[in-house]
Amino acid sequence: MGIKTALPTAELGLYSLVLSGSLAYAGRGLLEASQDGAHRKAFRESVRPGWEYLGRKMDVADFEWVMWFTNFRNIIVFALSGHVLFAKLCTMVAPQLRSWMYAVYGVLAVLGTMGPWYLLLLLGHCVGLYVASLLGQPWLCLALGLASLASFKMDPLISWQSGFVTGAFDLQDVLFHGGSGFTVLRCTSFALESCAHPDRRYSLADLLKYNFYLPFFFFGPIMTFDRFHAQVSQEPVRPEGELWRIQAQAGFSAAAIVAVDIFFHFFYILTIPSDLKFASRLPDSALAGLAYSNLVYDWVKAAVLFGVVNTVARLDHLDPPQPPKCITALYVFGETHFDRGINDWLCKYVYDHIGGDHSAVIPELAASVATFVVTTLWLGPCDIVYLWSVLNCFGLNFELWVQKLAECGPLAQIEARLTEQMSRRVRALCGAVNFWAIIMYNLVSLNSLEFTELVARRLLLTGFPQTTLAILFVTYCGVQLVKERERTLALEEEEQGKDKEKLE
Repeated sequence: MGIKTALPTAELGLYSLVLSGSLAYAGRGLLEASQDGAHRKAFRESVRPGWEYLGRKMDVADFEWVMWFTNFRNIIVFALSGHVLFAKLCTMVAPQLRSWMYAVYGVLAVLGTMGPWYLLLLLGHCVGLYVASLLGQPWLCLALGLASLASFKMDPLISWQSGFVTGAFDLQDVLFHGGSGFTVLRCTSFALESCAHPDRRYSLADLLKYNFYLPFFFFGPIMTFDRFHAQVSQEPVRPEGELWRIQAQAGFSAAAIVAVDIFFHFFYILTIPSDLKFASRLPDSALAGLAYSNLVYDWVKAAVLFGVVNTVARLDHLDPPQPPKCITALYVFGETHFDRGINDWLCKYVYDHIGGDHSAVIPELAASVATFVVTTLWLGPCDIVYLWSVLNCFGLNFELWVQKLAECGPLAQIEARLTEQMSRRVRALCGAVNFWAIIMYNLVSLNSLEFTELVARRLLLTGFPQTTLAILFVTYCGVQLVKERERTLALEEEEQGKDKEKLE
């Protein structure tokens, strides 16, 4: 009720004014804090000279971002450009062999980057799961896949296998864990799809062509085997307007990289949380903005990484998983994920398989627990990951419990008496509370438990009721604007559907 209901234009205008003003006010506090803390001793390691001609320092606390776009930028561009060049030549000369070209180029890239022993290690895991797929037992394939994944996430096997990498360089650990983890997930997907479709008789060559596709190899996103195999086996035909969309996506990724670089010269959002003494002196609005901006940055980071990779994949006539949904537009746990490929993999092989239509409490609980157990293994078992998994698993199930409670007689009767607009307002208020639960539960893993405790204490205890209610109202305004956007998109899709029916 109230989902497709429009609110008065004046009311939405007020929400926009409140939200923009609040973000500007919080941003001003963060900017002043960044300027005041630029020369602190605690910031010395992660705030370093940037735009010297403007006297600005830069937040370099994110090791991966700095490595991707400074030290290893040219290597990444060279490797992906080579892939695009050879893929284009092969598509023009022998399109039926392009999947082989992808595999050969990927194998050579892995060989040159990580060494022959690492390549043989991954081939061993590929062969093991391929043999398991021949037995046609899905439970065996999934169990072996999880065991292989555990071998790359837990000692002593992880220490032994990491010794297969040749040489030493800054991104070695990142590439090792990324290449190994995604390889296991891809091989498991292959094995499960082979069991589900025994009549198709996939070969070991199909698995190798799938696994060693370079743009997806180290950092994802992951495509399930059935989607990848179907797309790479089709004749490479580009839909009308596709090149323009690819150029637009590449332009967005480039603009996002520049925007992050500019942002880090003015806002030290990754460094400030590491100094709890300094962070505790921030105004409540700035502290809330700092917590929110940490999650937004993680989304931007994922969007840029997947945007670059997806641009290359779309040039190869593939339809890869889209970047994750922006954290600003999330107010339900069911849509919260930072990697759409991993989310699709988990939903297909674990979550949906156990939970069915996700309407029953007990099956949903079992499905979510199993999903977060696999997610914990994927992220690497440790105390902070355990806590993150428990919190998000609880949030996902709590939503269903509240939904079931709202469908009960008394609450359902109360909502039935409300107008559709008032029902939307009540639901948006619940969404605002949920939004901050999502932020706090994920801040635990993206930053630190100590910083999360500081934010929770200031916003819920020390700042109650003024700060708590003010931030809740600002968030409520944001949720209403997101709902309005969703309503508009839903109406546009309905109109397009009606137009298609008329044409038919």
